[in-house]
Amino acid sequence: MLSVENLEFVYNDVVLVLRGISLQVPTGKIVALLGANGAGKTTTVRAITGLAAVHEGDITKGSVQFEGADITGRDPSDVVRLGISQVMEGRRIFAELTVLENLRAGAYTNRAGMSASMDRVMALFPRLVEKRSATAGYLSGGEQQMLAIGRALMQNPKLLILDEPSLGLAPLLVKQIRDIVVEINQQGTSVLLIEQNANMALSIAHHGYIMETGKMVMDGDPAKLLKDEDVQEFYLGLHGDEGDRKSFRDVKHYKRRKRWLS
Repeated sequence: MLSVENLEFVYNDVVLVLRGISLQVPTGKIVALLGANGAGKTTTVRAITGLAAVHEGDITKGSVQFEGADITGRDPSDVVRLGISQVMEGRRIFAELTVLENLRAGAYTNRAGMSASMDRVMALFPRLVEKRSATAGYLSGGEQQMLAIGRALMQNPKLLILDEPSLGLAPLLVKQIRDIVVEINQQGTSVLLIEQNANMALSIAHHGYIMETGKMVMDGDPAKLLKDEDVQEFYLGLHGDEGDRKSFRDVKHYKRRKRWLS
């Protein structure tokens, strides 16, 4: 479905952020893209969804293919119409509009299917039914994340890209979002899940990628990634055979084992 090949991305003609990354999202699958802050995850999303120019960035090498069509550098509105919806980091809801108005805005290019999409969203998020007339800016963090996902689904996308959906949420809400992502996928929507929460993402993904400073350093079966010593140490906070907790403040990039970047 989605294929990113050897992609390089530069900001302001100076800062090279992506250094030849490649990834695939097969039809009907959940693919997790993991990495710490600054690894290049959000830049990858911008390259896919056509938002490069908005952030003064440019794809200098490589390509993005969606269902066999080259969408490299395409206008964001074209990308949405092709069937890719994105939930940005930080939710980015329309705070002054109501829940229903936010959802209707999400169906701007899907007017004919708005009613069916609305029914789907309300079934997935019963809480939004209760809050449908509420001003979005007054919703809780979890409710706003539900609204952001619901708004993206109003387009009835083939591929849903979620950028840090668990960010800032309590553990119980993270589990709810996790279960909702699984249900969305079971309904037929492919998912690219961008996360720092490795446990959550890899527990539901069919394939996982790990980014480090603009490069893919590891990918494979999520269950195997969860058992990898480096993944445990740097993304799950575990260290050693005993599973002792290790503070991320103690982790220095130059101390990482050579096999991590091999």
